Amino acid sequence: MTRDEAWALLTRYNEGEFHLRHARTVEGVMRYFANELGYGDEADFWAIVGLLHDLDFEKYPDQHCIKSQEIMRAEGLDERLIHATASHGYGLVCDIKPEHEMEKVLFAVDELTGLINAVAIMRPSKSLDDLELPSVKKKFKDKKFAAGCSRDVIRQGAEMLGWSLDDLISRTILAMRATTAAA
Repeated sequence: MTRDEAWALLTRYNEGEFHLRHARTVEGVMRYFANELGYGDEADFWAIVGLLHDLDFEKYPDQHCIKSQEIMRAEGLDERLIHATASHGYGLVCDIKPEHEMEKVLFAVDELTGLINAVAIMRPSKSLDDLELPSVKKKFKDKKFAAGCSRDVIRQGAEMLGWSLDDLISRTILAMRATTAAA
């Protein structure tokens, strides 16, 4: 599947700018981590997984990670893509466990990118360029701030990867900066 084909599929099921922006953010972060973690030859695949991970969320929020599997199978997509995108809902909406390092990264960064974006928007610069770990950690501890971003999922993702929470946050900030710079 090409990026253009993935985008066409995504926009068939998603219209809201918030969801489309989130998809593009996670796409870029996944591409960044593929390259950083030695999977550069699979960077396009990682990026498409990031782009399509919430394929069903806007139209089918009550069937998130379930309906997307049906849609993707009907489209004849690779089972690796289906497994990878569904695995980010592990323990929340499905029982497909993240196994590959790519799936663990997706699980870890999906919620975290939302939190980091929320912190950046609240800054005077409204930018990721001057955002540092302490600012994100301060807001991470405030459960009322960006309450929709599950801190438990972010922690669990860091554990799955064998990374400290600080390392996950710092690396994701860098990934998001690189993604924004490339856009």
